[in-house]
Amino acid sequence: MAKQDRAIRTRHTILVAAASVFEERGYQAATITDILTTAGVTKGALYFHFQSKEDLAYGVMAAQGRHMGTVPPRTCKTQEVVDTVLLQTYRLQKDPMVRAGVRLAMDQQATELDRGTSFQEWSHGMTTLLTQAKQQGELLPHINPTDTADLLVGAYAGIQAMSQAITNYTDLDHRTTTLLTHTLPNIIHPPILTTLNLTPQRGKDTYTEIQNNLNNTNEPGTDGESINRNSNNISEPQTAN
Repeated sequence: MAKQDRAIRTRHTILVAAASVFEERGYQAATITDILTTAGVTKGALYFHFQSKEDLAYGVMAAQGRHMGTVPPRTCKTQEVVDTVLLQTYRLQKDPMVRAGVRLAMDQQATELDRGTSFQEWSHGMTTLLTQAKQQGELLPHINPTDTADLLVGAYAGIQAMSQAITNYTDLDHRTTTLLTHTLPNIIHPPILTTLNLTPQRGKDTYTEIQNNLNNTNEPGTDGESINRNSNNISEPQTAN
């Protein structure tokens, strides 16, 4: 068991280091040597867990999806859509793994990677929520859930990229709220719209709610493995510098 725990922690250390390097340098400029230096592990340890830089990139992209967490079910499905967006905003501002995964997904020079899957998965999740919202009578009659999900995901990808380039995400709260306040009135019935909480604090509150739920279950580690909560491998996300 101790040997297995060490392997899990080593894998996590490598993923965190890879995320740091990919976020700072992008996929093409990042090297295995950079990641080894940042992780402080041997080449043998790295290649035991990951076969290549491409494999590391996919590991980071998969881990950032798990880092985002799943918003607990809401009675109002449009609030669940909003919470999903606000949670992503909070994690982008605080969590290096999420930022690295998003950078890889947005990196047009990373031609070796299947970058579309991240967008497709998020769009699929949003489509499911919007379909449920329409079934509950929350959406305007003409709204197509699939098209609307693609619009929201694409628009959000654009504003987060703009925010990262200009302010390193410090203004992403404002940009996200602006996006939601301009798009939702064209999607949602007015009586539902007035009940929604669009404040940036909602993203942090949702994150805290997810963490509290994890504390009461058999918690997965940050890279999908089981890690003890008392270790240093799971902590409050770090603020972007």
